[in-house]
Amino acid sequence: MSLFHLVLVALIQGITEFLPVSSSGHLILLPALTGLDDQGQMIDIAVHVGTLFAVMLYFQKDVRVAAGGIPRLIQGKVDTQGAWLAMLLVISTIPVLLFGLVLKVTGFDAYLRSVALIGWTMILFGIVLYWTDQKGGVAKTAPQWSMKDAFKMGLWQALALIPGTSRSGATISGARQLGYAREDAAKLAMLMSIPTILASGVVLGFEVIGDANAALARDASIAAFLSFIAALLALTLMMRLLKSVSFTPYVIYRVILGVILLGYAYS
Repeated sequence: MSLFHLVLVALIQGITEFLPVSSSGHLILLPALTGLDDQGQMIDIAVHVGTLFAVMLYFQKDVRVAAGGIPRLIQGKVDTQGAWLAMLLVISTIPVLLFGLVLKVTGFDAYLRSVALIGWTMILFGIVLYWTDQKGGVAKTAPQWSMKDAFKMGLWQALALIPGTSRSGATISGARQLGYAREDAAKLAMLMSIPTILASGVVLGFEVIGDANAALARDASIAAFLSFIAALLALTLMMRLLKSVSFTPYVIYRVILGVILLGYAYS
């Protein structure tokens, strides 16, 4: 795999993973629109690991709290802040795991990689993001996250298995619709990404185990590092901008890209 291709994949994944513009959609479009070979699952795992470390570093305080609560949760006790947060993250991850399993077992996931579909989902869920962002309340904050809200946001997150939807965009839409303020909605969406990315990485890892070699391991290391840097910068910029800017710029980008993709697909 050429260094240029490697850098391109890592930067696309890193920049788009946490912005509400769909990283999976962009990665599918890369070979579809450029003629480049598919990067393969090993590189997919690597760039996801990079973005995983980025979000864990950015929200390291919350990650430490949740990790510290896991032993209590395993014991069936939800009597600490950490155990409560860990439980909510588990609850919010269940829908995407179940929906992902259904897509995998039925083989339907193979039919969700068309340029036309990504074009439509870019536009549709861009409009949904705009509507929920404009109509959503601001009364709720992240510490008020409840079991009911965690499950509902998990259902929104499951929709993101459809390429072009955007995992962060869907969960942010769900949080805004439930009345969470912009920064809190984004924070909850980012925390929810941690177990989701981890689960995805484990599944993909089992599929490619034994296929790795020295050259592929080197490429994967480079991709992971670059996606980590890109994701950390993109996440930091988005969280800072949310103090004064809505999600509208991302919506505009989604709609414009969606229209271009539909024009390409139906031309």
